Amino acid sequence: MAEMHTPYSSLKKLLFFLNGLLAMSGVFLIGLGTWTNGQATLTRVLGLSSTYLLHIGYLCLVMGCIAVLLGFAGWYGVTKESRGILLFCFLSLELIVLMEVTVATVILAFFPVVQDMAFEHILATMRKNYKGYNEPDDYSMEWNLAMGKLRCCGVNNYSDFSGSSFEMMTSHTYPRSCCKSIGATACDGQNVSRDVIHPEGCFLKFMRITKIQSFTLSVVSLGAAAIQLPGILATLLLFAKLG
Repeated sequence: MAEMHTPYSSLKKLLFFLNGLLAMSGVFLIGLGTWTNGQATLTRVLGLSSTYLLHIGYLCLVMGCIAVLLGFAGWYGVTKESRGILLFCFLSLELIVLMEVTVATVILAFFPVVQDMAFEHILATMRKNYKGYNEPDDYSMEWNLAMGKLRCCGVNNYSDFSGSSFEMMTSHTYPRSCCKSIGATACDGQNVSRDVIHPEGCFLKFMRITKIQSFTLSVVSLGAAAIQLPGILATLLLFAKLG
């Protein structure tokens, strides 16, 4: 009799292990979603071009939380040998894997579109809406944060502010957030020396961040799906065996 129970016992042990992996994949998705949303604060000036990453970041958080809960639910279902819980876990995991594959596909398909449409949009929007370093509006604050953190100036460089709303309001060539040292005397809005202001624009840095986020999200989503697939099959096998 003991030999007859060996495959069954092995399947249960395998499912305990796979449910642990499922919970770990959920933790990775939660961490990824948190990281993505944190990084996306630097690229919010891209507007709709980066909004999809924020939404996908939140989706990763939700999927991660669900995966962790399903890991514990699967462990409980195996322990209690509950066909109802196992069926619920099986169907839920199928949905999660489908969403992960969809997320990866959407990201990889959408990123080239972001690059093509973002540049002209961000330049025109900045020239129209950016007000200055100490201005309280959200758009100006987001740009100031991005230029300070990324150590860049404008979209291409400081010349993007020429003829902009900012220049018309202040008569300055660039805002204080373009300066390498904001408190320096040379940071007067007119001195365009490379020793005073950041010579590089922000667009390429925005795209670099967005590209890293996009491919990281895709790889981790597909990796999580690959980890979860054996759990789906093992859950289905145990469900059938208990019947």
